[in-house]
Amino acid sequence: MDQFAVNVSTIFTEVPFIERFQKVKEFSFSRVECQFPYSERTERIREELEKHQLSLVLINLPAGNWEKGERGLAIFPDRIHEFKQSVDEGIRYATSLNVSYLHCMAGVLPPELDKQRAKETYIANLQYAAEKLAQHGLTLLIEPINPHDMPGYFLTDIREAAEIIKEVGMPNVKLQYDFYHMQRIQGNLMTTFQTYFSLIGHVQIADVPGRHEPGTGEIHYERIFQFLQSCGYKGAIGLEYIPQTTSEASFAWRSAHVLERENK
Repeated sequence: MDQFAVNVSTIFTEVPFIERFQKVKEFSFSRVECQFPYSERTERIREELEKHQLSLVLINLPAGNWEKGERGLAIFPDRIHEFKQSVDEGIRYATSLNVSYLHCMAGVLPPELDKQRAKETYIANLQYAAEKLAQHGLTLLIEPINPHDMPGYFLTDIREAAEIIKEVGMPNVKLQYDFYHMQRIQGNLMTTFQTYFSLIGHVQIADVPGRHEPGTGEIHYERIFQFLQSCGYKGAIGLEYIPQTTSEASFAWRSAHVLERENK
């Protein structure tokens, strides 16, 4: 299963961002994903990707002021212009770096904003973004995020996410299914995955609790990997985990996974 994509926003943080691509290659991965690449010029990132023969599969749209606690712009009626600018910026990076998937974070719902109005704004913004991305053959992703890690986040329910995708009505809008978030939200991982399989465009993993690498918590990831294979999931599996100790040590699960496959 050569589907694993190292998230260079959470792994190899021991070195500066631009040096993480070399570290990924040293550990024989061929795919990467990144939350926010916008602090580096596209030319510099592309140079690293080409040098190390890596494919960047996913980035997030700009999500506002992260340091001040912002987690997306899409639900805010008074920030639609800013959201549209973020879409343009995301497309610029995606087309330059040959990225197929862009994750749109919804935002944290403030007490003064009516949820229904936020939802209407969210859907309209998703429609706008999807239409813009479709012009470049790109896919837009939305993801339920658990409220323990991100209190107040607008989208925490996979059923609601599926309903929103249906209402948006664009074929290039898909679900990002993060096994970590889904375990913290509701569990029943394989059943839920099968239920929404036709809508799922990208998968991410981390163990529960702690959001560390597979094998550090309660999720039986070898069963998950076998399940994904049996389902026919062909996309990337993003390693969006926080290493429990060091990035290098966190890949012990991968060796065990390879041995498990070879013994079958």
